[in-house]
Amino acid sequence: MASAGPQGVSGLAAQAATTERVIVGRYSGLAIEGFDPVAYFVDARPVAGLPEFEASESGAVWRFRNEGNRASFVAHPEIYGPQFGGYDPIDLGRGVTFAGNPRFWLIAGQRLYLFGREENRDTFAADPERFLPAANSRWPQLERNLAQ
Repeated sequence: MASAGPQGVSGLAAQAATTERVIVGRYSGLAIEGFDPVAYFVDARPVAGLPEFEASESGAVWRFRNEGNRASFVAHPEIYGPQFGGYDPIDLGRGVTFAGNPRFWLIAGQRLYLFGREENRDTFAADPERFLPAANSRWPQLERNLAQ
């Protein structure tokens, strides 16, 4: 992954957190740091996508590890893309847009969620239904405030 370096990419994603409806790398333009969103479902882990398997959706470039994953995502981005554009649902519930890190993830209710901190993921995993109502109710207004 060309954008990952000694500083990591998560700092860049966090800086972009208040300007994008879907979190993308500031310099790469890649969603979720180039990880394949479908791989979370089929491989149960983050897997780097490849430049030869890309798709554009919601103003972001998404990468996939193979054509099958790309086709699945293109057919159903609402299922395979991270919920809330990749923002941390715990923070959204507090009214804050904070970029999720693709390394801190969870599938709950057959949807992918990314978290800015490992502690948030663990807290959410214990009781997703406790946090989703607040995140769902605040997301529309927060999303409107983000740049298109």
